[in-house]
This record gives sequence, C-alpha cells and structure tokens, in this order.
Amino acid sequence: MAATQKITIEVPKAELSRARAATGQGITATVREGLQLVSARHAQRELLKLGGKVKFSKTWKQLKDDR
Repeated sequence: MAATQKITIEVPKAELSRARAATGQGITATVREGLQLVSARHAQRELLKLGGKVKFSKTWKQLKDDR
C-alpha cells in the first residue's frame, strides 16, 4: 500500500451519510473515492484545455480496425 497520512476533518453528518450510502462503503473508503474523483475531474479539465490538439500516431480508423 502507498504511504498514507492520517487526517482529521469535519464534515456535515448528512453529507457524509449520503456519500456513504452512495458508495456503500465505510468512511475511509468513501473519502478515498471522493479524493480520486476530484483528481479525475482535474485531469479531465486539463484534457479539455487541449481542445483536440493532441496528435496520435494512429488514425481513428486504424484504432477501430485494431480491435
């Protein structure tokens, strides 16, 4: 397991309850999933900034045929 850091946070009970119900997991797993979602959203925003300016080595047709 990667290095961890123990933290103390204050969150509204209702919000934590809703999040735990959504994940079906405990507090630690729910907070970890929330942190992963924040990181993923940031990565998505960075990709959107590129605006389709990334050059790929294969065309979409080549990728489709490679299935």
